[in-house]
Amino acid sequence: MATLSDAIEQYLLQQLAHPGVAALEIQRAEVAERFGCVPSQVTYVLVTRFTPARGFLVEARRGGGGGIRISRLRLGAERVLALLASAPGIDQRRATDVVRGLAAQQWMTDREARMVMAALDRDVLDLPMAERDRVRARILGAMILAVVAKEPPQAEEAES
Repeated sequence: MATLSDAIEQYLLQQLAHPGVAALEIQRAEVAERFGCVPSQVTYVLVTRFTPARGFLVEARRGGGGGIRISRLRLGAERVLALLASAPGIDQRRATDVVRGLAAQQWMTDREARMVMAALDRDVLDLPMAERDRVRARILGAMILAVVAKEPPQAEEAES
């Protein structure tokens, strides 16, 4: 069963998906009223689900009712790889955010994202936490390299 947070997230994602929408401007109070919740619930969704790791930038605007602007970041896979290389490790939640962000930006397919997440799961990487996070970062980096090194689908279709 979908939670209220899931419903708010889906609503905002649908608004962002409209053609020609580069950024979404919202009022917390209006979104909260639409879902029959308090504005802090909208803030919770923005803080936990619209993160840079997932490919979003959330900016609060001062004055004029205090609007919020949500836009998609265009983080390339190269930048993610550089960040992974400089980090000592990555926990499962952050790895999930990175993979979801890359899938949302179509650096990988949904199927590839599910396969990567299955390989990075804490139950699969049955190691002490510090070592598990280090191994997860190395595996994630290798998988991202493999995915972004593939031929673009358009080129494969054009050759057929």
